[in-house]
Amino acid sequence: MRILLTNDDGWNAPGITLLSEALKSHAEVILVAPDRNRSGASNSLTLTEPLRVSRMTHDVFAVNGTPTDCVHLALTGLLEVEPDLVISGINDGANLGDDVLYSGTVAAAMEGRFLGLPAIAVSLVDAELRPYETAVNVVEHMLDHLNSIQWPQDTILNVNVPALPLQTVKGYRATRLGHRHRASPAIRALDPRGRPIYWVGRAGPAADSGEETDFLAIETDQVSITPIEVDLTRHAALPILKQWVSGLEDD
Repeated sequence: MRILLTNDDGWNAPGITLLSEALKSHAEVILVAPDRNRSGASNSLTLTEPLRVSRMTHDVFAVNGTPTDCVHLALTGLLEVEPDLVISGINDGANLGDDVLYSGTVAAAMEGRFLGLPAIAVSLVDAELRPYETAVNVVEHMLDHLNSIQWPQDTILNVNVPALPLQTVKGYRATRLGHRHRASPAIRALDPRGRPIYWVGRAGPAADSGEETDFLAIETDQVSITPIEVDLTRHAALPILKQWVSGLEDD
């Protein structure tokens, strides 16, 4: 198996470094990741300037772009041999509920799926101590069972791992995305010249952490695995919309 490994925290972040070393006993690993932290980049592609690639070692590449850039470049020109699987992570922090709309980690996995490969996004939920070895073990365990699942062509797996020692994790749960409350207000400050600047506020707390949500799985010390589909169409709303559009055409 060949695995393309990427992230949004940067090519030398602890999560991706530890995961890369562990996966080398399972597969051929090629690491293509941003040259710096690009958290929150979502699905953005760099279109107004060229991308530059630095080869850090024979199987590690740093790109001056977004996580999506990294996967797109890797699969459309950089790599001579296409990988079998894309893994994005281990992210330093949760990607639960609405987080997936902004997450560079999830976006990188999505780009892999757009380009025809199965893809997994892996995040370690926030904690003062970062037990990355727990998330590494979760990924290895999932790989051991990967051949027993055939998930749909337009779907990625979004994995969130509780920040706990492995022996205290209470198993795995198939989940849906929950929802957060509105984010905290932007934080206003002044730059050294007295001009206003703003910092984006913290993500809101969970609003929907009910049955089968990723939030509930983490609250109960379980690994959350959520299938996310690429198709963003709200199919249930189409009949109502078609009726409304027909009224537009009658005028």
